[in-house]
Amino acid sequence: MSEELNKEIARRRTFAIISHPDAGKTTLTEKLLLFGGAIHVAGAVKSNKIKKTATSDWMEIEKQRGISVATSVMGFNYKDYKINILDTPGHQDFAEDTFRTLTAVDSVIIVVDVAKGVETQTRRLMEVCRMRKTPVIIFVNKLDREGRDPFDILDELEQELKISVRPLSWPINIGEKFKGVYNIYERGLDLFTPSKQTVSERIEIEDVNSPVVDELVGDDDAAKLREDLELIEGVYPEFDKEDYLRGEVAPVFFGSALNTFGVKELLDCFCEIAPAPLPIEAEERRVCPEEENFTGFVFKIHANMDPNHRSCIAFVKICSGKFERNVNYRHVRHNKMMKFSAPTAFMAQKKSIVDEAFPGDIVGIPDTGNFKIGDTLTAGEELHFKGLPSFSPEMFKYLENADPMKAKQLDKGISQLMDEGVAQMFVNQFNGRKIIGTVGQLQFEVIQYRLLHEYGAQCRWEPISLYKACWIESDDEEALAAFKKRKYQFMAKDKDGRDVFMADSGYVLQMAQSDFPKIKFHFASEY
Repeated sequence: MSEELNKEIARRRTFAIISHPDAGKTTLTEKLLLFGGAIHVAGAVKSNKIKKTATSDWMEIEKQRGISVATSVMGFNYKDYKINILDTPGHQDFAEDTFRTLTAVDSVIIVVDVAKGVETQTRRLMEVCRMRKTPVIIFVNKLDREGRDPFDILDELEQELKISVRPLSWPINIGEKFKGVYNIYERGLDLFTPSKQTVSERIEIEDVNSPVVDELVGDDDAAKLREDLELIEGVYPEFDKEDYLRGEVAPVFFGSALNTFGVKELLDCFCEIAPAPLPIEAEERRVCPEEENFTGFVFKIHANMDPNHRSCIAFVKICSGKFERNVNYRHVRHNKMMKFSAPTAFMAQKKSIVDEAFPGDIVGIPDTGNFKIGDTLTAGEELHFKGLPSFSPEMFKYLENADPMKAKQLDKGISQLMDEGVAQMFVNQFNGRKIIGTVGQLQFEVIQYRLLHEYGAQCRWEPISLYKACWIESDDEEALAAFKKRKYQFMAKDKDGRDVFMADSGYVLQMAQSDFPKIKFHFASEY
């Protein structure tokens, strides 16, 4: 068993692709799937005119907007590797979903648009990677369009993302004159032919000074390439895999995902240097993937993977041991044994039942309300994986039922969507009204849209002026009771029945904190 386990662990690569909206993340995901033979023809995804929708964006609203809203999971085989990609929403209103996804991966690929450089969203996500010391590879995209000088981009990456970089491929011109990429890592030249379906030929080059280079790209570009490479060797230290694995240096690749260019180089190098599944910290101890016993945790819950069946799916990241179908595992929070007869693996929305899965894999388990984000499954041990935060929302609205005949559908829909962690619901104790809190405006639209199209329920939003929701607790029962009595109009319960204080301004919150020193105010509920 253990030999098989170690072999399976060594060939797995689980990573997330993150970027700012429009940097080309979904296109890159699609091209990686193309190399894995998981899809056979790539569809160009235009912002709103969808011709053939990318396999990873399958919710209706994503197709209309051309944005990825839910994190999709895709697995495929490439050469001897089993690759699991988690495609994350680029849109900042869904940052929380992305933060949680980063807890389930071993490394990250960041996509940067050559014309726009590093944008705010990318900075925030990089902070999470830095905090967790996650290894990062950067892919500079859209080189077939006019953009900035590659050296400027490298400087900006270092300053903005606060990480050292080391180019492992280098572009020969950009925009209209883009001729290809020299692969520093493998010493090869890839010539560019703008085609969305085929992959260009690779020319092995032992020495960049050989006259072959001049013949292929012209004297001027060849001279510039040699000059650039000399500068790179002079300025950047040799690439060291250990520095990359410690999260201290980020290798950089250049290419054009839409034209399937530079993607294979990225994938080949990634397979070679990226980490296999890593140990994960639980509250009790450190869990290593090679352990015999199965452990895993739920990092995401998704309602309605299949519109014909109203079902939720809990995404479980396997941390150690081997997961098997129809075997009893312990659900730690409920303290009960459960077995799963239909666990699935994903290839975008095509899912197939799996009999076994290994560390690094993501398994979908049909959920009838047993799971919450952060739940741990084990072979019997009492374990709690940590670090899945849910932040205090920044925008609030009252949820009203627009169709009284469909109250039941609305309740069911809203409760399933809240379990997904898309937003949070609070029930005001004073008037019993439901308040939805999100981190961005777009989420209200998504909720309204999904309620209508997936549950046949109509809702409308009513304004409410709130500043923050804070979870409160106290060791002093009397102080807590006094606080709840005084702030009766502003008290609510979250979906787990915990007390939440809804402050309507920063001033009110400060006053409450100074008037009630025995009360603890929390701005993130640790799920």
